[in-house]
Amino acid sequence: MKHFIVTGASRGVGFEVVRSLASEGEGRRIIALARTSEVLERCKAVSDRPERDNHMLPLTFDLMQEDYGPLKEAIENFCGGRIDGVLNNAGKLENKLFTELTDDDWYHIYKVNVFGVAKLTRFVLPYIKQGHVVNVSSMGGIQGSVKFPGLSAYSSSKAAVIGLTECLAEEYKESAIRFNCLAFGSVQTQMLEEAFPGFKAAVTAAEVGAYTARFVTEGGQFFNGKTLEVSSSTP
Repeated sequence: MKHFIVTGASRGVGFEVVRSLASEGEGRRIIALARTSEVLERCKAVSDRPERDNHMLPLTFDLMQEDYGPLKEAIENFCGGRIDGVLNNAGKLENKLFTELTDDDWYHIYKVNVFGVAKLTRFVLPYIKQGHVVNVSSMGGIQGSVKFPGLSAYSSSKAAVIGLTECLAEEYKESAIRFNCLAFGSVQTQMLEEAFPGFKAAVTAAEVGAYTARFVTEGGQFFNGKTLEVSSSTP
């Protein structure tokens, strides 16, 4: 039996990862975190696979909230106190020129994209004896990659996620926990449409979600401290 936590599960890639995790394998327990309860229930409706003994628990949750009690209870009661895989997928994308970004803009982007990743990972680590933590970055966070106007806060926050992943892999290299990062190119999601109306990405959320689910379950066997570029186009 394998137990997973997926953040940003109410839509886009996170939603599709939960669905893919539940549609493959057997005996899986998936805690799906998001701030929107209504959409999480829709995710549960398409993710539960009792015939495979795969079950999803929706949990309305803000990664920066002080009280992590609900997540602690979910891990201990729904997952038996053990987590095998974590996908830090929750993200915030703001398309705004550097001179137009306010202090609040910077804080909120880093809060979701960096601080939330660090806080959730720190909380979950005691429940992982042998497992795989996957952080979602972006091609914009890759050093030397093509950069775009309006994404200074977003791209720099995703670069921080890559650095954090490498640091954690080094700190825990003597353990059985693996840390890796997926740097997505453009994916057709609601978040992309909101930031870049009318832009058409080369891949769908369902396609990337299926790939990501497989990487969460299998990638830790082959990689540690690595950032894999998941992109067929620029952006």
